[in-house]
Amino acid sequence: MSLRVVFMGTPDFAVPTLSEIVGQGHDVIAVYTRPPAAAGRGMELKPSPVHTMADRFGIPVLTPKTLRTEEAAEIFRSHEADVAVVVAYGMLLPKAVLDAPELGCLNLHGSLLPRWRGAAPIQRAIMAGDRETGVAVMKMEEGLDTGPVAMVERIAISPDMNAGELHDSMMVLGADLMVRALAALSRGGLGFTPQPEEGVTYAHKLMNEDALIDWSKPAQAVHDHIRGLSPFPGAFFTADFGKGRERVKVLRAALGKGQAEPGTLLDNNGIISCGDGAVRLLQVQRAGKGPVAFDEFLRGVRLGPGARFA
Repeated sequence: MSLRVVFMGTPDFAVPTLSEIVGQGHDVIAVYTRPPAAAGRGMELKPSPVHTMADRFGIPVLTPKTLRTEEAAEIFRSHEADVAVVVAYGMLLPKAVLDAPELGCLNLHGSLLPRWRGAAPIQRAIMAGDRETGVAVMKMEEGLDTGPVAMVERIAISPDMNAGELHDSMMVLGADLMVRALAALSRGGLGFTPQPEEGVTYAHKLMNEDALIDWSKPAQAVHDHIRGLSPFPGAFFTADFGKGRERVKVLRAALGKGQAEPGTLLDNNGIISCGDGAVRLLQVQRAGKGPVAFDEFLRGVRLGPGARFA
């Protein structure tokens, strides 16, 4: 049975879910997404990826700056939706909106709830060294990712997988999971299980200070930190190349061998000593330049073994 759906999402992660819902024949009557944001060198306003996809489908798009007004709630109720589907929308839904669809609001969340509730579950899972994560469909409540869970799919996090690779796998897996959930919902067969009270962790929004590499940590923790923030926003270190300290992002690394003072470059192959063990830097990026292999980076900055990174 086809459902009347309001879709709410913003980034690339949400696009496959919107496409799958449309492809399964559901009536997407409106799309909510964040307002266009300035981007690029010209800082021109650019619509979100979900906005762009909705335009291709000819679906009406709404970009309210807030949903916490009676006018916004009334507009939302006027859609007379059976269900709202929310995927990385980026805005909390007030009770008036949550209560509007007859069958409630379903959220696709990128973790194995209740672990990693919040804004950055993919990155935080890798940064913590988790070996498994997943996607979950839950019914939304006023609390932050606290609602009962209907369906879950698990995915292994391989030792060198970065956040970008995990993101791309999870957004496809999540799209399939959500359309299966909607199919069950349309038949009246979607059940929900309350989240356990044990094992709750929060994936707090990534801040600038989260990206600075702490070489005093064990090599495994440094490696997990780097891959958890690659390709965006990118873990970074600083070094002096003759004109004061510059930031250098590390986009790819591997575990290495060696030991010295944390942050010391041990050889020309990118081995950097950590608090316990070492990592090998494979791909880095200086500000305003493109990504390069570490050996090419070294030729450009004329550093050698013994150099210190902070």
